[in-house]
Amino acid sequence: MAAFSFGSGNARKIVALPLYAAGRLLTALVPRRHDLWVFGCATGVAEGALVLWQQVAPRHPALWLVDDDTQARDAARLGVRAVRKSSVAGLWATARAGVVVITHGFGDVHRYAVSGAFVVQLWHGIPLKRIGLDSPETLRPPRWLDHGASRRLSRRLLALMYRAAASRIDVMPAASGLVRGRLVSAFGVRDHVVVETGEPRVDVLSTGDTQTRRATAREAVLRAAGTEGSPSSVVLYAPTWRDGAPDPAVPGPADWQAILDVLERRDAVLLVRSHPLGSGEYAPPAPTTRVRAVPSAVVPDITPLLPGIDALITDYSSLVYDAALVPLPVVFLAPDVEEYAERRGFYGRYEDVAGSDIARSWHQVLPVLDAVLDPATGESERRVARSRRLSDRVHRHRDGRNAERVYRAVMARRGRATEGDR
Repeated sequence: MAAFSFGSGNARKIVALPLYAAGRLLTALVPRRHDLWVFGCATGVAEGALVLWQQVAPRHPALWLVDDDTQARDAARLGVRAVRKSSVAGLWATARAGVVVITHGFGDVHRYAVSGAFVVQLWHGIPLKRIGLDSPETLRPPRWLDHGASRRLSRRLLALMYRAAASRIDVMPAASGLVRGRLVSAFGVRDHVVVETGEPRVDVLSTGDTQTRRATAREAVLRAAGTEGSPSSVVLYAPTWRDGAPDPAVPGPADWQAILDVLERRDAVLLVRSHPLGSGEYAPPAPTTRVRAVPSAVVPDITPLLPGIDALITDYSSLVYDAALVPLPVVFLAPDVEEYAERRGFYGRYEDVAGSDIARSWHQVLPVLDAVLDPATGESERRVARSRRLSDRVHRHRDGRNAERVYRAVMARRGRATEGDR
């Protein structure tokens, strides 16, 4: 079962309304320091926030808000100045910051002290499934309000809260015009807020030459997975979050045996990366070196590792758009696609991204994966070509300079354009 659902999250938001009011009072009284930037990211010292940090830190005072000792150690290793988000120092830093940078939501920093800051919402992927105001799941009431008139009233209240929060966003990068429209709709922000700069988090996929990216990423993949030796192929499986419902793609005993047969035959390793908000029993019946977990606690940001992967298996994850930049062959496993489409919905048709050969079970996935890992079949090349076409549709910039463009957009919006900006 998932560790989080919109219902439980929305319950906490409703209960915390007095704290939000207290935070508004605090930020009305405390003057903000115009040149101070505060960063936060739900998955750690990582993702687009870290890439933008590298643009900001040499130019401005900057501080990262961390959740725990692991993130604090990561920050120290990276030379990132950090304080605990939940501490008085974290509250004060958020309340004083002129610019607040987040990747998921206001909880990336001290959520009660954001009012009045210039907010840069980097987000964490191009949405394939509907998000925000475009998805009924976002406004799902807590269980104790999910009935009759209470359901209607709570949904209205949550919609108002969501729109009020999103109205604080000042800059939000988009990969292209297509993606820009999705973000404007999902967050209910003004058109000018979303800028087609490209996403900082994928700069790593366009920086340097292909061979160097591949070698660096492959080394990082094997190190993160704790894999001994050098397997012929590495496959990443990244199922997405089911909004609190069980994952229907968790393999059974027979599935695991068939998975292991393909991995052995192709000298491959399967890396399993469940969504950080969910959990699933992706553990083979017996320990094996052929299957490794790479959760966000171990690898906060999987994006830099993608060039070291040979194939991706996923369902509705935005990772498919990142993989298109590499580009990678992608195999789609979506056993609940009709139900998911009805409950959550997609931007456009799912088949426009996944094609017509969507697998509904591991029994259907494995022959395709076997063919992808066999150079003689040409299946990998066919799917790589499909990824390239997808990349052409959704990525306007592929020059490794997205973070630079976001920084310039922020400075321009704040009336502090740096020398040499155009």
